[in-house]
Order: sequence, then C-alpha cells, then structure tokens
Amino acid sequence: MPKAEKVDLYKQHKDDYVMPKTPQLVNVSKGLYLAIEGKGAPTGTAFHEKMGAIYAMAYTMKFAVKQAKGRDYKVAGPEGFWWSGEIGEGRWEAGKPEEWRWKLVIRTPEFITKADLKQAIAAVQKKGKTAFAAEVKLETMREGPSVQLLHIGPYDKEQPNVEKMEAFAKERGMEFHGAHHEIYLSDPRRVPPEKIRTILRHPVRPMKRPG
Repeated sequence: MPKAEKVDLYKQHKDDYVMPKTPQLVNVSKGLYLAIEGKGAPTGTAFHEKMGAIYAMAYTMKFAVKQAKGRDYKVAGPEGFWWSGEIGEGRWEAGKPEEWRWKLVIRTPEFITKADLKQAIAAVQKKGKTAFAAEVKLETMREGPSVQLLHIGPYDKEQPNVEKMEAFAKERGMEFHGAHHEIYLSDPRRVPPEKIRTILRHPVRPMKRPG
C-alpha cells in the first residue's frame, strides 16, 4: 500500500502566509482551527498553560487520526488573535497587557471532525497532560481581505509596523476591524529576539463614511 502524502497546510494555503517586507493586501481563505481563549499578558501563567494545552491537543489528534484513518499532516505553527474591549473595535491597547484578550489557534486540515476532537480531549485528559484540554474547540474562520506584513524582531517592537499597516489600509479607503492577528514563525526560546519572525495580519473593510 503506497504511503499517504503528508498534508502541509502552509504549502496548501501559501497565499495566506505570504511574508512581505512592506504592507500587502491579502484575501485569507476559510480555515479550520483548533482554538482556545484566555486573558492577560503573554508572560502570564494562563497564556503558557493554554499554549501547552493546544499543542498537546494538536499532536494527540495528529497521531490518532494517522493511526485510525491513515491520514497524515504536519502540525502547523501557533497563531494568536489579540484584542481589548469589544473585538469588533479593530484595535487593542498595547500598553495594558493585563486587559488583553487572546485566542490561540493552530490551523488544522478540513478532514478533522468534532469526533476526532472529542477523542483527543479524552486521550489528553487520561494522560493528565493539561487541565485545559476541554477548553480547546474546533472553529471555522475566514478573515477575508486583510493587510499583512512580516515583522522581524521582538514582539514588543511591532507597533511601528502595525501603524504602517493601518496607514496602508487608510490610503486604500479601508479600515481595520476584528482582532490583531499574529502568526508565529519562530520559537522565542531558540531564536534571539532581534531575529524572531512573525507575520502580522489585520482584517480590513471599506471605511465607513461620516453620516
């Protein structure tokens, strides 16, 4: 029996993960994601524990699906949505990390089902790997038109690039809406801060006219 090809979601959806050095408009496709939400600074315990939970779920599900269905795929890297206040406001207060809301996600193949999720939760709970397995959900999302840019450097130095993205949008008659989105390409435990690579993304819509 021929070996099944391993699905690579980054290659499959390469137009969603472009890494321009200057702001670029992209049209992000619909995707299926594992997701878990939380609140507070990314240096806090909750963030690290829930990041561990979504990783545990992602790898448990991958190996279970490969064994049960013969379908294999590369586990995608983590992504994060960030906002404060109402998510529809389109911006977040960078100076108040204790008030940040976030959603950690990992993109998942479309053939993953709710039954697969349920089985993975049970397996992770049985091993006692994390107390947050049951908080991980499957969500379908489509951001659609968005401004995107590759940020190289520490996370706390993103703001100038975010401002460039917003100015780019306004020049084209668009405005930010929804949540600030970060796609993590580097492991900060292994990469110096000045070399960390992060795709920054923010959905946009036509600017509302006064009155």
